[in-house]
Amino acid sequence: MKNMRLDRFLSNSGIGSRKEVKAIIKAQRVLVDDKIVKDPGFIIDPSKTKVMVDNQPVVYKKFYYLMLNKPAGVISATRDNLHQTVVDLLPPQYQHLSLFPVGRLDKDTEGLLILTNDGKLAHRILSPKKRVPKTYYAVIEGKVTFEDIQAFQRGIKLDEDFTTLPAQLTILKSCDRSQVHVTIFEGKYHQVKRMFEAVDKKVVYLKRISMGNLCLDQNLMPGQVRELTQEELNLFME
Repeated sequence: MKNMRLDRFLSNSGIGSRKEVKAIIKAQRVLVDDKIVKDPGFIIDPSKTKVMVDNQPVVYKKFYYLMLNKPAGVISATRDNLHQTVVDLLPPQYQHLSLFPVGRLDKDTEGLLILTNDGKLAHRILSPKKRVPKTYYAVIEGKVTFEDIQAFQRGIKLDEDFTTLPAQLTILKSCDRSQVHVTIFEGKYHQVKRMFEAVDKKVVYLKRISMGNLCLDQNLMPGQVRELTQEELNLFME
């Protein structure tokens, strides 16, 4: 691990912004190998140096992996001048880590979204070659039928140049307002909604419940976030 400035180490560890950690350092609240250091530019080795803030050890992590239960009305972006973004929802300790969403969910779609600063992991999840499945719970205006299941299995033609990969459609309840699970292997713009429109039906509620083998934590309320466990992270490393 490369040596780095003390202020950068603290900022990357979620202690605060560079401006905030500089104030913490100058206030003599930081110990480096049991000695007070007042220079934000002091160089340390993150793998060997013991750093403490207010007598609490700071554990450095190069990469962060968060699970967010995205609520409706929030956009999957890092910044926007008009709308609240998923990054705006993060607690203060994650605000300064340059996290970004892995893929996107439509503004009115809820559910599982991963945020990270690990570009390689994001590419592994999003790469078309990997075909990572994404499963949604959906409420559909109209009666979903066995014929719809067959159509999804064949792949749905969305425009002249694009037909989806075969998708899995499971009917949970078939009536005037049906409930289904649908699994797709791509992430085209409004894909699930457009697939149902192609069979003359309308999505009225959509929530992503899993990506690959990672399932949304049912204890996470909309807008809440937590770090992935190592076991959950390993699901994408296989």
